[in-house]
Amino acid sequence: MTQRSLLSTVLFAALAALSACSDSAAPDAQASASADPLAGLEIKAVKAAAVSSIPIGSVPGTVTLPPEARVAVTAPFPGAAVRVFVIEGQAVRQGEALALVRAAEPVQIRGELVRAHSEVTLAEARASRLNQLASEGIIAQARADEARAALAQARASLAEQRRLVALGGVSADGTMTLRAPITGRVAHVGPATGGPVDGTDAPFVIEAEGAYQVELQLPERLARAVRPGMGVEISLPASDGAKALPVAGQILAVSPSIDPATRSVMARASIGAAPGIVAGRNVSVTILGSQDSGGVAVPAGAVIKIGGADHVFVAEGKTYKPRKVTVAATGGGQAVIANGLKAGETVAASSIAELKAMNAE
Repeated sequence: MTQRSLLSTVLFAALAALSACSDSAAPDAQASASADPLAGLEIKAVKAAAVSSIPIGSVPGTVTLPPEARVAVTAPFPGAAVRVFVIEGQAVRQGEALALVRAAEPVQIRGELVRAHSEVTLAEARASRLNQLASEGIIAQARADEARAALAQARASLAEQRRLVALGGVSADGTMTLRAPITGRVAHVGPATGGPVDGTDAPFVIEAEGAYQVELQLPERLARAVRPGMGVEISLPASDGAKALPVAGQILAVSPSIDPATRSVMARASIGAAPGIVAGRNVSVTILGSQDSGGVAVPAGAVIKIGGADHVFVAEGKTYKPRKVTVAATGGGQAVIANGLKAGETVAASSIAELKAMNAE
């Protein structure tokens, strides 16, 4: 056999062997794909967790302060701000100085106080002398009684001047110090250094910290279901990206009428202080139902719309099958399911779109 014919024989044998290998590998791959239809999908499986109460729904809300948390600091007398010691947003303690105000009226009150002291001293001496004369029978008792009445009147005037001085914290040079009545933060600073301070307006407003309220806008469908005493939860994202704990609260009051402009019912709930809770912030509030109504919670990304209804993909053997569920509320990355799923069942929390496409085939 020549060298060329020998080379041709070897090449033919190699091609035949390669074809046989590929023919045998194709059925193996098909068998593997039919045995595991989810091959190639990275599916994150989670178990449905039981919750004690099913949320009625989630509504928008605005964090506010309770009415008693805002205290106005007023000046007892009009004057000019000599010094302002605080700025808006600054934390202050009870009794801390806010501003030094100079006014003309406190100087007059100081003068009236000195005059009242003199009148009391004179009235005491006169009453003592007339009482002695009346006891000796030299004058009528009525004149001694008039002297005692005048002494009482002078002492009342002195007490009034002392209260006025104490009220304004008036010093000898006519200045008075405005102080914080409570511990909190300065929400409003009206006067500037050298500017006027009106005795009828509040130059400072202090907000107490530690308790907040939320104003809720309830749609008509929830107006009848929400009652005072129901629990609420607010979930705020943490600054470091970690999962934030929900802030719990309670419904305080529900308005009896519907706002014609927004077609919603106003409600108010109380919540505690927590990082991220500040007055004026818009939040999403989940209203909880009764404690005896149970449900299950799954990641919100596990729920998908199929045919206009909510579904989750439940593990059945080596595959996942869609199941129709009723979602009561969503919030904080979680969806609470009222019907269609039991606690402990495994659902898919990722590759949801791929599973939907596979089941549509």
